[in-house]
Amino acid sequence: MSTEDPGTHGARGDDDRAVDLSEDFVVLPEQTSDDTDRGWGERSGGNDDWLLAERPPHWD
Repeated sequence: MSTEDPGTHGARGDDDRAVDLSEDFVVLPEQTSDDTDRGWGERSGGNDDWLLAERPPHWD
């Protein structure tokens, strides 16, 4: 009686598998498309300059 799983007969295990570890290999992107201004429905450019100019006097 064999204790080997018949479905894995002749198959290579994960330890024998070649893995590409080069720098251009990407598992997950740095930023998803919905984590951008456009993904949030915002226009590009922003209004940071206006917001900084309109600070209340007690912020100076």
